[in-house]
Amino acid sequence: MKKTFPLHASDRADARVLEAIKYDIRKYVKRERKKTVPAEFDLWEFACKVGVDPTTAVEKPLRDMSGGIDAVAAGGADGVYIEVVAVPAKRTFPATSAPTSSSSSILPPPAESPTEIGISSPA
Repeated sequence: MKKTFPLHASDRADARVLEAIKYDIRKYVKRERKKTVPAEFDLWEFACKVGVDPTTAVEKPLRDMSGGIDAVAAGGADGVYIEVVAVPAKRTFPATSAPTSSSSSILPPPAESPTEIGISSPA
């Protein structure tokens, strides 16, 4: 999606216009994530830009698009340019570290029995 949204509407409050823009972006992302990913890829990532116009748009991660839209609106612009492009990507997993010592254990130490700690059973 590459689109310039107006930030002001005569029949709605500016805050509602901003929410409608953010809703359109979320709806687009949800629709794109449902599409089948090419065979050699695992998921969709999104290349995003936000700014007053296409030439001044700044790259942002998808999670920061809302803040970028708010910043443009706070700057007094009449419109905001949004670019959200789905890009297939491979999932990366963090490297797992193996325990260095064989004596370390994931399990807690065994609990002591009542007779070992000096509690006698009633007779």
